[in-house]
Amino acid sequence: MDKTTLAHLCELSKLDFTEEQQDAVIAQMDDIIALMDQIKEYDVTYDDTQDHNEIPYEALREDVAQPSYDTARLQQNTQPRDDCYVVPKMME
Repeated sequence: MDKTTLAHLCELSKLDFTEEQQDAVIAQMDDIIALMDQIKEYDVTYDDTQDHNEIPYEALREDVAQPSYDTARLQQNTQPRDDCYVVPKMME
């Protein structure tokens, strides 16, 4: 990246850098571009034969019904209105 390109980007983004800041930004952008060039060298195509994210059936827990909360107790702090429940506001 050169100073002309940086000046154009600064104009588009309404940024104003000092001379030292421009040099630092150019160095950082050059590092980022070099990193992106390295990333482009890797093969990142998806291969479903290499996908080992499946959970084996044996690792799953048994699906057993658990006791739940008492419905009447849960509804103690609500006010029924038009087939709905109005509950106290918890967040602003």
